[in-house]
Amino acid sequence: MKRPILLVLALVLTVVSGCGRESPPGQVQTSDARQPTPGTRLEIAVVPKGVAFDFWLAVKAGAEQAGKEEGATIFWNGPAKEADTHQQIAIMENFITRKVSAIVMAACDANALVDVVDRAVASGIPVVVIDSGVNSDKPVSVLATHNEKAAEMAADFLSLQLGSEPAEVAIIPFIQGAATSDQREQGFRNGLKKHPNLKLVATLYSQSQSDTAMRVTENMLAAHPNLKGIFAASEPGAIGCAEVLEARGLAGKVKLVAFDAAKPEIAALERGTIQALVVQNPFKMGYEGVKTAIRAVRGETVEKQQDTGVAIVTKENMATPEMEKLLYPLGKT
Repeated sequence: MKRPILLVLALVLTVVSGCGRESPPGQVQTSDARQPTPGTRLEIAVVPKGVAFDFWLAVKAGAEQAGKEEGATIFWNGPAKEADTHQQIAIMENFITRKVSAIVMAACDANALVDVVDRAVASGIPVVVIDSGVNSDKPVSVLATHNEKAAEMAADFLSLQLGSEPAEVAIIPFIQGAATSDQREQGFRNGLKKHPNLKLVATLYSQSQSDTAMRVTENMLAAHPNLKGIFAASEPGAIGCAEVLEARGLAGKVKLVAFDAAKPEIAALERGTIQALVVQNPFKMGYEGVKTAIRAVRGETVEKQQDTGVAIVTKENMATPEMEKLLYPLGKT
């Protein structure tokens, strides 16, 4: 008589487990994530593309603030150089082995990190992507600047600076194959289509190193002595380019628009070497990235795509409260 009873119980459990809520469009239901044991402190790994730049320090501060509010432990570890995909993969693998509650990461390479992200998810560890994504639909959410639109804004601003006369311009992306670099390069190219008087004559990569950016800027200026404008798509690219323009006496003569807002970039903006900064919100990326990861662990619904915003900061508006908050996410020091 026990076998029919067991069969009925099995059928009941099957029906109950098969009943789930449908997620609204653009949202992901994360009920398949490991549920935390009540009273257990969550461990959230945050794996940036690098650890050397002000941008990532702001991400770290945001992540730690969210961890503090949620009572979660934040593990922060990333490669020394943004081009070191092998080290980032090894860091990810270590966190998978540790069985952290969730991973928040910015991919060094959109393709190279796919396998390790997929392994994390297959292990029951939700992955949230910030800033720079992977070519996979496995992450539960992506929080990032709309990089293509932001780079289009850079092209528009450069056009305002250069006027309607024909002018040669160049771009310094950072790492070919990194999602954010590719998106910013494409966005700038798209923006230039609206301004046919601007001719793109050079595209050279900084490899996320300011010394490399200095070298490629020198090469651009030597090959194109009539160059009138440059878009530096990252912090190290901007810093290296600005140094060369100042050393050559070309500050303000060759217009420079740059991504991010490191202290040297802000100083160059004040001096007039940089005409505008395309400023993201890295603190928000870290903060909301951890918050989203914790919601995912708890089985709550999260947005699949989250735009963290961007602003154009110039010497004229940099002192406004809104822009100062973006320029100094950790406070003025």
